[in-house]
Amino acid sequence: MIKPIDKVTNEKALENAVKRFKEKNIILPTFAQQANPDLIPSKIKDNLKNIGLWDFNPLNLFRITWNNEPKEFGGLFGKPNYIELPKELTGIDSRIVLLVGKWFPTGAHKVGAAYGCLAPRITTGEFDPNFHKAVWPSTGNYCRGGAFDSKLMDTEAIAILPEEMSKERFDWLRDKAQSTVIATPGSESNVKEIYDKCWELRRTRNDVVIFNQFDEFGNSAWHYNVTAKAINDVYNLLKTKDSKFAAYISATGSAGTIAAGDFLKTEYPHIKVVASEALQCPTILRNGFGAHRIEGIGDKHIPWIHNVKNTDVVTSIDDEDTMRLLRLFNEPEGKKYLKSIGLNSEFIELLSVMGISSIGNMLSAIKTAKYFEMTSDDILFSIATDSSEMYLSRIEELRAERGNYTELQAAKDFEKCILGQQTDNMKELGYQDRKAVHNLKYFTWVEQQAKDIEELNQLWYDRNVWDTMFNQVHRWDELINEFNERTGVLKKFI
Repeated sequence: MIKPIDKVTNEKALENAVKRFKEKNIILPTFAQQANPDLIPSKIKDNLKNIGLWDFNPLNLFRITWNNEPKEFGGLFGKPNYIELPKELTGIDSRIVLLVGKWFPTGAHKVGAAYGCLAPRITTGEFDPNFHKAVWPSTGNYCRGGAFDSKLMDTEAIAILPEEMSKERFDWLRDKAQSTVIATPGSESNVKEIYDKCWELRRTRNDVVIFNQFDEFGNSAWHYNVTAKAINDVYNLLKTKDSKFAAYISATGSAGTIAAGDFLKTEYPHIKVVASEALQCPTILRNGFGAHRIEGIGDKHIPWIHNVKNTDVVTSIDDEDTMRLLRLFNEPEGKKYLKSIGLNSEFIELLSVMGISSIGNMLSAIKTAKYFEMTSDDILFSIATDSSEMYLSRIEELRAERGNYTELQAAKDFEKCILGQQTDNMKELGYQDRKAVHNLKYFTWVEQQAKDIEELNQLWYDRNVWDTMFNQVHRWDELINEFNERTGVLKKFI
């Protein structure tokens, strides 16, 4: 049956990790500190003033938070990073707010999800840094985050991702993180090929621990406890006496980020939790399949860690819209057009914090507001998981394929891809709809990935299992504190 990670399983491996972290001066932050950086010791903050955001310095584990100052070197902490999209851009009265992932180390929030998987294994002795290699199967940012966390914890990383992902991802993994990189066949939607490579590693090696983001509860637990708090903090900053927290929208992806909605429903039971996917691969909407260009939301299956009982709506976004808007937001002629319709230059420059999946999230929020006839009192939250900096090569490819971008094309893209969003290709999910989505897990996880059918049923029928798995971080923080006490490194900063 599904059980939390709550005790030491291998004391020898734990001793090896303690020794390694002591020698390398590595401190593990608690999940509470990542959710609330005010809890970080002041001496650690003093040292961070001399460290770049992406530097491979162990203290940057404390920068795995939504609250980093938006600067590349020496920043500390403040309110969570977010951007509110004005009506002049969205064409609707409802307020849309995106948390901004650009200001995490690696430029994407997946570095937090990876931490939620690796840190508990270190502190319980399930991962021995003297022997094990950390395998990060991913469609992009997760393996980057895992490689970064691994390097900061002085462990070896193996990144697995589809060969058709953006050039920026491969270059950073090989050149900067110095990870072993395995490219699997296909594109964004070819997740099974990644799984197949993981099984090959399991069969041929005994020195690997595979952190599959699609079935690792550390992924969703991190978002449940850290991302959800950041969203709640921003809502409290922005709300008025008439405001209503109306919806939380997240690309399905690994189902880590959408788990923030599980926590938000405990605070705001009326909200709509909306799953966003690509129209070219409408897995939840139509049990569909196919390839698409919204990088970072690998699909054609339902992640093990997706609590579909808490998903109210599914929206499917045409990937052509996201690619056209990527150019609108980043090409000089696109920015010129946006200024001509009333957006100020400072805000236009902020649009670069949205990568391709972030744009998809924005469009899903617009569709949601239109479908439910939301008003100016309604605030919808979503995530800008990474920025356009991750996709500059894609912009170059579009330019080579379609020619130089013009102000006329910008007008067409704004009219069609934003103002033209309608309530088609979306669906409210009733109880039986959700159960049907849950049942799709059988074909991936029981037939292909050796999960037990009793565990599959537990995820649907056990009323307590999700709360248990999401809230195990409180025990993890106890284990982290015990681990740091044994290394003695934290004492130097208190």
